[in-house]
Amino acid sequence: IKDWKTRLSYFLQNSSNSAKMKGKKGGKQHTYFRPSPEEAQLWSEAFDELLASKYGLAAFRAFLKSEYCEENIEFWLACEDFKKTKSPQKLSSKAKKIYSDFIEKEAPKEINIDFQTKNMIAQNIQEATHSCFSAAQKRVYSLMENNSYPRFLESEFYQELCKKPPITRVAQAT
Repeated sequence: IKDWKTRLSYFLQNSSNSAKMKGKKGGKQHTYFRPSPEEAQLWSEAFDELLASKYGLAAFRAFLKSEYCEENIEFWLACEDFKKTKSPQKLSSKAKKIYSDFIEKEAPKEINIDFQTKNMIAQNIQEATHSCFSAAQKRVYSLMENNSYPRFLESEFYQELCKKPPITRVAQAT
């Protein structure tokens, strides 16, 4: 758990650290504000609420990484991006990339789907359409929603996000 907390600590930057980051000039900056306990609690209402929140998605992704199953969210996100692709050439190259990264046997981030779905995808990517990964994406979504999501909601990290921060003496004096 300590290693997991260390990995997630960068998500918990307080607003003073974020304000310092905004003042610096340079490349693209990624700043994360700790969500309010109310926002974090919304994530428990529906899996889609968690995925719709940038911070929620980042926290869930880090949680999956700690459980050595981040390939599921990476595949789901790749499919979401794939469905937004307009160009037929890009559609074909992205389909092949997703297939080689997540679907084929011994893929570096191989997801856990049945043999029939893998075969159907292998046939469909020859002439890629926006729906060629739909069955696999639904399977992975369901796996995350029914297995990983409940464990995330029970995790110490999530429980900490839902707690109201203690009132400090400085705040009490004002």
